Amino acid sequence: MKEIDKYRSEIDAIDNNIRDLFEKRIAITTEIAEYKKKNKLPVLNSMREREIIARVTKNQPDMLASLTKTLFNTIFDLSKANQTAILGENSETSAEIRRAIAETPTLMPKSAVVACQGTEGSNSQHACEKCFDRPDILYFNSFDGVFNAVENGLCKYGILPIENSLHGSVRSVYDAMITHKFHIVRSVKLKINHFLVAKGGVKLEDIREIYSHEQALSQCSKFLSSLKNVKLVECKNTAIAAKMVSESDRCDIAAISSVECAELYDLAVLKKDIQSNDNNYTRFICISKDLEIYPGANKISLMLTIPHKPGSLYELMSQFSALGVNLTKLESRPIQGRDFEFMFYFEMDASVCSDEIISLISHLECTLDSFSFLGNYSEI
Repeated sequence: MKEIDKYRSEIDAIDNNIRDLFEKRIAITTEIAEYKKKNKLPVLNSMREREIIARVTKNQPDMLASLTKTLFNTIFDLSKANQTAILGENSETSAEIRRAIAETPTLMPKSAVVACQGTEGSNSQHACEKCFDRPDILYFNSFDGVFNAVENGLCKYGILPIENSLHGSVRSVYDAMITHKFHIVRSVKLKINHFLVAKGGVKLEDIREIYSHEQALSQCSKFLSSLKNVKLVECKNTAIAAKMVSESDRCDIAAISSVECAELYDLAVLKKDIQSNDNNYTRFICISKDLEIYPGANKISLMLTIPHKPGSLYELMSQFSALGVNLTKLESRPIQGRDFEFMFYFEMDASVCSDEIISLISHLECTLDSFSFLGNYSEI
């Protein structure tokens, strides 16, 4: 037998012992969970965990103590996940989720009153038309206007951009999420192609100013850097930029917008597909005031705060890992008026049809100072 095979044989034997001991530990933590359920005790006992870490790392060298601590923290996380599932904590959110599953129709409506930011021809309009066959769109000047329209019942739904594949998150939308009450019922992935448009007869060399949204300007940075003596002017969105050029008396301005906006506002295309990367997509969310969960929903969004202390984020994420949940997005935004406190936005591949996920959501709501279940939805 080769020397390495001998080592591997020894490790296999140790692994089997670890497995057997882990099974015994989980069996005991299951009995503890039943005791906690009967006596209405919480899952987490930080003092007990610290005592165990101190005991098992005593007299170990620093490197080994660090590895041992990591190992036992993982064991704690798995044990807590098991106990959380057994306790089956009920919360207002879990009740709301079950109600939504029972009452949400099989299909989203084909027509609805929908709030969008911007004006006719905007990318939000195109995303809206992917969600609804016959939307009645109301346009608002700001993202806050869209949130307010849905929150106050002026519109049943709202469409908001949250992320671009090139430029990243739309931070102003995430900031607005903190102050509004809403739910996500669907997300839309939209391919974005940018065109440089101007009045008929205007040539590229005539242009001295270009209008567009800040993200569109950023997404076209390579093309824009090739132009000389051209001023860039930010607008609220690309459709408004095209409209401004159309209504202006100037013949030395252009807009970065869509080909649909060029047709809508009678503008000529000076240059097509000017984005720096052809893999340019923007994700939009469709929001509603009430929670709606349609069949096939496979994405979950949460918004929450965690204690401002070392290890808090790791401890939270380990609870998702213990259930095998794939976290696809983590965004943090500072909370205004609070020093070094952040609101965290999580997005994951999961479904509330899983009892384990419902138990985890209930546990988070019961243990965190601030927790919002934003929705369980699918992306088109």
